[in-house]
This record gives sequence, structure tokens and C-alpha cells, in this order.
Amino acid sequence: MSWWRGRRRAVAKRPADTAPHPPEAPAPAEADPPRRVTLYTRSGCHLCETAAAVLAAERERSWFALEVVDVDRDLELAGRYGVRVPVVAIDGVEEFEYEVPADLLRARLRLNGAV
Repeated sequence: MSWWRGRRRAVAKRPADTAPHPPEAPAPAEADPPRRVTLYTRSGCHLCETAAAVLAAERERSWFALEVVDVDRDLELAGRYGVRVPVVAIDGVEEFEYEVPADLLRARLRLNGAV
């Protein structure tokens, strides 16, 4: 590559940064209300515990309201979900059951505007 020696790539010069900086992101209280994430669970469910841990970790990165519902406390919910727990709903739409992959959860929250 001896032909390249001594040559320099032209670099476009940027104009001086004279434009005002964009305003800071609004505080959570001023922004849109957070997305509502509901975890349908039951006691003694190891998959539910794992899903709760994934949601807790994601809450540190994303802004959303989390509601945990024990399906065994409501006969209607126990009948609807049976052994199909955990179930995670975002804004009332069931998105995950049995497993909650962190990357897919994050993508769904972004799609729904929580991040």
C-alpha cells in the first residue's frame, strides 16, 4: 500500500456549533404517562420469579408502571390463566407468557414508547 502513503482523506469541516442545544428531556412527571406493565403470577412459580427479576432489572433502565397480580386471588383470573403463568401484558396487551426475554421486553417497551 505504498501508493496510500502520504495521502490524506479530505474531511468535511463542520460549522461551529452555534445553534442552541436541544432542551433536556422532560422529567418523568412532565412526560407522557408511563406504560403500564402487568405481571400475572402465582406464588411458588419459579418462572414467575424469573419474570419478576427481568422486569425489575428493566425498570432500572426504562420508565414504566409495574403491577403484579396474583391470579390465585381472583377466581376469574385463575380460570383464565390456569397454569399459563407468568403472563406479561403491556398496556393491556398480553406480550409474553412463561418467559420474558429482556431484549424482547425492551424492544416492546420502545415500540410502545416507554424508553
